[in-house]
Amino acid sequence: MQVKKALLNSNTLFVIWSIVASFGAYFCMYAFRKPFNSGLYQGLELWGIGYKSILILAQVAGYTLSKFAGIKVISELKASDRVKLIILLIVVAEVALLFFGLVPYPYNFIFLFINGLPLGMVYGVVFSFLEGRRFTEMIAMGLNISIIAASGMLKTTYLEVHYWLPYITEFWMPFLMGLLFLPFFLFFVWMLHVMPAPTKEDVILRTEREPMTDFDKKNALKEYGFPVLCILVCYALLIVGRDFRDNFTIEIWNEISAGWVSSVLSQTEMITGFVVLIVVASLAFIKNNLIGFRMTNLVIFTGVVMSGVSSFLFEMHLISGFYWMLTIGTGMFLGFTVIQSALFDRMIALFRIRANAGFFVYMCESIGYLGSAGLLLFKELFMKQLSWSKVLIQFTYLQAAVSLTLLICGNLYLERHRRNLKKKESERLVSVA
Repeated sequence: MQVKKALLNSNTLFVIWSIVASFGAYFCMYAFRKPFNSGLYQGLELWGIGYKSILILAQVAGYTLSKFAGIKVISELKASDRVKLIILLIVVAEVALLFFGLVPYPYNFIFLFINGLPLGMVYGVVFSFLEGRRFTEMIAMGLNISIIAASGMLKTTYLEVHYWLPYITEFWMPFLMGLLFLPFFLFFVWMLHVMPAPTKEDVILRTEREPMTDFDKKNALKEYGFPVLCILVCYALLIVGRDFRDNFTIEIWNEISAGWVSSVLSQTEMITGFVVLIVVASLAFIKNNLIGFRMTNLVIFTGVVMSGVSSFLFEMHLISGFYWMLTIGTGMFLGFTVIQSALFDRMIALFRIRANAGFFVYMCESIGYLGSAGLLLFKELFMKQLSWSKVLIQFTYLQAAVSLTLLICGNLYLERHRRNLKKKESERLVSVA
């Protein structure tokens, strides 16, 4: 195919193509996942819990199960099966949204659970096209920006579409949004499909990424289980905070800024996306895997500190609600994005681990989304009198304290492990000589 040849012959074209393809595919996935939570579902309850919370919990439950399934499915996914799987996942999600509109309240929440079941694996399929390349951090920018920008932009789109089509109910709007974005999704999947496989230079610099066997998984966890656990908890806390802020952003804005306008949702996320874009893209220029690994950790540290400090400044009335939402979002997305798209990729390359990033990422995400559902349920059952913004502030303090401690412990372990490996390699070379 001529497109594939052109991509092989031009690094610039390849990078641009990959960024656009990954951004578009994952942005469109959010059209099947996020728009429903732009509705308020006022006055509706089930089992004494607000119906919107029930809907979010239902989808997160399906999404969480999807992440657990992804530990096996994504880590063992063959390149030839990627396109078939990703299209199937989206079709199932859209059919679930159709039934969410057809089946009346309060029985339709089950279809958001079904909607979440396939969507949790879409990230892993998209990232499998990108990992293990010398430009991975750079070409993953599209994927990273879509994670940050899509939710806010789609919420704004939802509100505008609902304004022009007021007769479409909150239960039918999610299906309509998915239908609008389905053709675009298929186009971007085609763009991913024609991307050439990693080159020999990619394999030399970042190691070959192949489907993992059970033996590979056990070996990887046996040797790197402790630092992975530290990263897992840190990542889980970032997901919980990010999801809580995202799912209840409208309620939080109603509390912190009277008279806010819908465009602010896109504003904060676009600025955050730009900052994360610059930071993550710059990591791709670091060829040395040791330096690259250390820099990814520094970025995560910075993001976690930003979230905690900005909450303190807002609580002390030293910054406005806008700058709090912007800074807390930027901090969380910096930490979350770098772990998801760069940290494990660098770690595999540095320690030459026989693994793929999807295996580690899906372990982290499965626990993260479980925690996200847990925080929401805890808030509904035990903190009903506490405002949404107050819950988020208190959570960021916990997140900062725990995450910084675990990141330090995990990095100390890996540094000692790296020195031991280096010492063994030196002794081996001496004995051979």
